[in-house]
Amino acid sequence: MTQTSELKPVLMFDSGIGGLTVLREARVLMPERGFVYIADDAGFPYGGWEEPALKERILSLFEKLLKEYDPEVCVIACNTAFTLAGADLREKFPGMTFVGTVPAIKPAAERTRSGLVSVLATPGTVKRAYTRDLIQSFATQCHVRLVGSENLARMAEAYIRGEAISDEAVMAEIEPCFIDKDGKKTDIVVLACTHYPFMANVFRRLAPWPVDWLDPAEAIARQARRKVPLVDGAEHPDNYDFAVFTSGSPDFATRRLMQGFGLRA
Repeated sequence: MTQTSELKPVLMFDSGIGGLTVLREARVLMPERGFVYIADDAGFPYGGWEEPALKERILSLFEKLLKEYDPEVCVIACNTAFTLAGADLREKFPGMTFVGTVPAIKPAAERTRSGLVSVLATPGTVKRAYTRDLIQSFATQCHVRLVGSENLARMAEAYIRGEAISDEAVMAEIEPCFIDKDGKKTDIVVLACTHYPFMANVFRRLAPWPVDWLDPAEAIARQARRKVPLVDGAEHPDNYDFAVFTSGSPDFATRRLMQGFGLRA
């Protein structure tokens, strides 16, 4: 598809459909921009990849995406992708602005009262040095538990498509987030995968006590808005927003979901 508007679009990238949580917020803040949503479903889930191969895949994808869509800004709506390849993307494509997604450890450390914070993420994000550096920089006064879930991203994709997910299966993934120690309890859980906010209501219902589930989507969208110039009198291009799946063959439920978010698949 060629660029039909005078304004360049915003490109939103995720391994699957988790980035729709960010897209929802970004559209509110940037109503004048068209959006191209890229879902690397052929590579999903990223948690099972070896790091060098995944980094090479992401850089190769962006070489094609930037040529094809010429975006104003690229939002990497995926903690795993950005913590792994963000620096390399900026180095390889210095003319492009990349807005990344990193675990919201700093705001969690600022808000916690108990000092017990958990980070619910994919195994890749948990083991990344980037995540450890965030803790070292912003949360040394807290006890931060890193919880790497093998299955939640897949479960969230199934859940948002309308498939049934058992409470027991969800609880098995989130239970390690809850610490009750010396009269103090975990009071904040950072949702460090953009897929997870889709299941926040399920998490709240199953949690052994109330916590603040920290969703970074709005903060990512605000940062993107800061990077995208406002143009007087600009209006959203007609019939523009669309989603591209790297598999080339999203199923019916996924196409219907995209339509629900105002995207053509």
